[in-house]
Amino acid sequence: MLAVRQDVLGGPEVLHQAEVPRPRVTPNQVLVRVGAAGLNPTDLKHRSRRVFLGPPPFVLGWDVSGVVAEIGYGVADFRPGDEVFGMLPYPRGHGAHAELVLAPARALVHKPTGLDHTQAGALPLASLTAWQALVERARIRAGQRVLVHGAAGGVGHLAVQIARDRGAVVIGTASASKHDYLREIGAHELLDYRTTAFEAELSDVDVVLDTVGGEVTNRSLTVLRPGGTLVTLMPTGREVVVDEARRHGVRVIGMLADADRAGMQAVSDMVRRGVLRPKLDRVFPMSAAAQAHTRAESGRAFGKVVLVPD
Repeated sequence: MLAVRQDVLGGPEVLHQAEVPRPRVTPNQVLVRVGAAGLNPTDLKHRSRRVFLGPPPFVLGWDVSGVVAEIGYGVADFRPGDEVFGMLPYPRGHGAHAELVLAPARALVHKPTGLDHTQAGALPLASLTAWQALVERARIRAGQRVLVHGAAGGVGHLAVQIARDRGAVVIGTASASKHDYLREIGAHELLDYRTTAFEAELSDVDVVLDTVGGEVTNRSLTVLRPGGTLVTLMPTGREVVVDEARRHGVRVIGMLADADRAGMQAVSDMVRRGVLRPKLDRVFPMSAAAQAHTRAESGRAFGKVVLVPD
């Protein structure tokens, strides 16, 4: 089969299509013929430097939407021909940027009929990150004030929709050009991070979702009410941040998304109810993976970049 492979770490130019062995199905696994696979910031990081994986060669990609090609022994929930989507186990379950990929059966759910593969392929990792951060870690409730940093980003725009659906008052930081879109998907209050210091405008926030990191993490502690929660997706100087959080009487949770059927089913249910939709920036064939990575790294992408087989 064909896959987007890299043999060395580096810039987008290290990516190339290559023939690789077809995966062999083992018990409790599903072989998926890929219809689309999202591109996430973690793909860009792993392409360029050592993070969680060993040295190349490898095939990246943790998002997948496609059709079941084959099932392993013990798989009872799917059969060949079913349309499925999900997130491969992070970090070592990568490999979706290919014609075929193996996935644990319990990482997948049936794809909603209202989404095509391109849309569904954009959702898994980003939507699970937002769901696990807000619902499972922060346990947001109706009426709470929730601040989403990077609200127009891949995780952020889905977090806005999830928080709104849970009845929260949603505040977002994003450039002014993206405010109209964010209002359409449910944000109540918006701040332009380029012109406004959010900590000068906000207080008594119940939950902050930090997709930015750096100084934004510490500044966010000051806008939380006593007992509030900051969930950050970015690496921190953990002891320093935790000590600062204690000083403010709040808590900090650092997290990575994990493959999870219950979370994916919740995401799928939201899609079926019409309250969650991904925003697509551009769709690239896998033979143009280098261009897709360049677009995702440019800072100009608005929504998710997605790869599809040629």
